[in-house]
Amino acid sequence: MISDILQPGLRVVFCGINPGRSSAHTGFHFAHPGNRFWKVIHLAGFTDRQLKPEEEQHLLDTRCGITMLVERPTVQASEVKLQELRSGARELVTKMQDYQPMALAVLGKQAFEQAFSQRGAKWGRQDISIGDTEVWILPNPSGLNRATLDNLVESYRALDLSLKARGR
Repeated sequence: MISDILQPGLRVVFCGINPGRSSAHTGFHFAHPGNRFWKVIHLAGFTDRQLKPEEEQHLLDTRCGITMLVERPTVQASEVKLQELRSGARELVTKMQDYQPMALAVLGKQAFEQAFSQRGAKWGRQDISIGDTEVWILPNPSGLNRATLDNLVESYRALDLSLKARGR
């Protein structure tokens, strides 16, 4: 079982699609060695060093958290069914209403569009919010995503800089 890393007062909650097999096996988010999440959030400015998956609770020290749209582990996120994404989106909205982080970053455009019944979403900050929580779409850091490390870091850094610009 993989637990959410959430508490009140967070700058951002990163929302993965669902756990991969490595995460399900270890119990830690973004645990597959090919996943670039930990490197990307460090290089983008969210953490002062690159954390290891087993150090995920230290994210709270940086006012960052992690949750997921769907708890069922799969080999690839494409195996997640539409109904699971929609149900997960409803639960995610409730969590964000409860915790009210400054931003929610959904990691994957297609998953966001399916989960929230949106079409033609653009990368970055969205026009919708959940209470006072901004909603962002960032590229998924999975090794299966062909985005370059530089492009991932640039996308995530835009969120970090946006929050800092508003004194968050």
